[in-house]
Amino acid sequence: MLEHDVIIVGGGLAGCRAALEITRTDPSLKVAVVAKTHPIRSHSVAAQGGIAATLKNVDSNDTWEAHAFDTVKGSDYLADQDAVEVLVREAPDVVIDLEHMGVLFSRSPDGRIAQRAFGGHSHNRTCYAADKTGHAILHELVNNLRRSGVQIYEEWYVMRLILEDNQAKGLVMYHILDGHIEVLRAKAVMFATGGYGRVYSTTSNDYASTGDGLAMTALAGLPLEDMEFVQFHPTGLYPVGVLISEAVRGEGAYLINAEGERFMERYAPSRMELAPRDITSRAIVYEIRAGRGVNINGSAGGPFVYLDLRHMGREKIMSRIPFCWEEAHRLVGVDAVTQPMPVRPTNHYCMGGIPVNTDGRVRSSGENLVEAFFAAGETSCVSVHGANRLGSNSLLECVVYGRRTGAAIAQYVQNRKLPNVDEQRYLKEAQQQVQGLLEQKGEYRIQEIRGSFQETMTEYCGVFRTQEIMEEGWRIIQDLQEKSSRIYLDDKGSCWNTEVVEALEMRSLIVVGKIILASALNRQESRGAHFREDFPQRDDSKFLRHTMAYYSPAGIDIDYRPVAISMFQPQERKY
Repeated sequence: MLEHDVIIVGGGLAGCRAALEITRTDPSLKVAVVAKTHPIRSHSVAAQGGIAATLKNVDSNDTWEAHAFDTVKGSDYLADQDAVEVLVREAPDVVIDLEHMGVLFSRSPDGRIAQRAFGGHSHNRTCYAADKTGHAILHELVNNLRRSGVQIYEEWYVMRLILEDNQAKGLVMYHILDGHIEVLRAKAVMFATGGYGRVYSTTSNDYASTGDGLAMTALAGLPLEDMEFVQFHPTGLYPVGVLISEAVRGEGAYLINAEGERFMERYAPSRMELAPRDITSRAIVYEIRAGRGVNINGSAGGPFVYLDLRHMGREKIMSRIPFCWEEAHRLVGVDAVTQPMPVRPTNHYCMGGIPVNTDGRVRSSGENLVEAFFAAGETSCVSVHGANRLGSNSLLECVVYGRRTGAAIAQYVQNRKLPNVDEQRYLKEAQQQVQGLLEQKGEYRIQEIRGSFQETMTEYCGVFRTQEIMEEGWRIIQDLQEKSSRIYLDDKGSCWNTEVVEALEMRSLIVVGKIILASALNRQESRGAHFREDFPQRDDSKFLRHTMAYYSPAGIDIDYRPVAISMFQPQERKY
C-alpha cells in the first residue's frame, strides 16, 4: 500500500497551489499529486482571459469592497459573502506571489502588471498574460512543485474515495499505462478535480472534465451543493464549442446579429457586451429564437451570432488576443481581422460542487464537517460564485483557496497518524469492477450511451429550463443509466486501455448529470445561470438558500443550507 502524509487529486491550479503551500508550510511532509493527465495538461491550462485582483494599476479608484459587490451581485446574491470577502481581500497578494514565482503577466507601458475590463466587473481589474493566462500560471506552479519534492502520479485514474466513519482515509487508483491498481492511504485527502463540462455535448471543457471528484464524493454518501447552476459561456466558437475568451469583448469586440445590430443594448444597456455571462448567453439565445441569428451563408434565421473584432485592427488583435484569433482561424477558417467569428453559448463552468468551508474542509451537511477531507477549485463550492460566476474570478478562486486549503491541511495533519485501511478489500473490489467491465457481454458501445446522455443534458437542462422539459430529460437519463450497465468493451487488454477509463468516466457523468437535473427541478425560480421559463422571477422568500443534494441509486434527496449574508442585502440585479 502506498503512503503519503497528504494526497491531492488533480494537477490543475487549485491542486498545485495547495501542494506548494503545504511544502512551504512544512517541508518535512510527504505530499503527492495524482492526476489522470500530465499536470500541465490539466484544464486550468486552457483558461484564457485573466485573474481578477484590485491591484489598482489601471484604475486607482478600485477597492476590494467594489470587487466584493460585483462578485455578490454577479452571483445573484447566492454567494456566501464571508467567502467572497476572503477571495477579494487576498487577491492582490496571491497575484504578486504568482509574479514572484515567475508568472509572465502582460505589462502596461510603465512596467506594472496590465489589467483589462471583464464582464460584470465595475473596474479594470483583470490581470492577464495575453489570452493564455492559465497556461502561464500553471506552468510556473508545476515547475515550482518539482523543485519542492512533491511526488506526481501522472496518468493515474482515481476510482474511489476511501471514506469510513466520516473520515477520508485514502484512494483507490488505476494506472492507465498498464492497468495496475493501487490503494493509497494518507492523513488527509484533497480533491481538486475540476468541473464536469463533458456532461454536455457542446462544451469549452477538455475531454478530462468528467466530474470524477464530484461523482466519487456523491457515491461516498456526501452532498453536492448548488449543482443546478451551470454556466454557459456566451461565446463558444460555432460549431465546435471551443471557448472564445471574454478577453475579446474586454478588449472591445462587439456582438452583432444578422441585421448587423449590437443587440446587447436591448438586454444590458449600461454594460453592453460586458454584461455577466448568464445575461449575455440568454440574450444570444433570445436573438436566435427571434430569427435574428446568422446562417453560414450570412442570411438571417440561423443558429449563431457574430463576435466582431474587425474594428479593433490587426495589431491589437495579434498582441492582446492572439490565441483566440488562432483558434478561429484553425478550427473554422475565419480570419478575425477581416471576418466576424460565429459564436453561440457553450457549457463552460460549474458554480456548484463539493461543499466546503473557507478552510477547504468538506461538509457532510449544512452544519457538520468530514474528517481529513478537503477540496478547492472548480470541484468545490465555497460558495464565492453563487448562481453565476464572473469571468476572471475562477483562476482567482483556484489560487486563493488552493493556497488557503493547503495551509489548513499542513496544520491539520500535524501529529495525526496514518489511518488503518483494509487494502485487500479495496483492491479486490476495484479489480472485480475492472474485470467485470472487460468481460461484460453487453449490447451497447460506450459512445452510444455517452453521446445520447450528453445530447439529452444539452437539450433538456440547458440555458432555458421548464418542469415539463426537465422531467422528460429525467426519464431519458433513467433509461440511459439502465442501458449503461449493458455496455461492452472492444479492448480487452491492460496496456493503455482507454475504454476502461471511458466506462468509469461515464458512471461519473451520469451521477453528476442526475444531480444537476434533480437540483434544477427542485429550484422553482430563476436565479443567475438557472433560468426557469415557468418560474421567470427570483424568489428570495423560498430559494435564497443553497441546495444540498444527496445521491443514492434509489433517488436524490434535497436539503438546504442558508446563505451567509454579511455585507450586501439582496436587491434587484440590473445592468
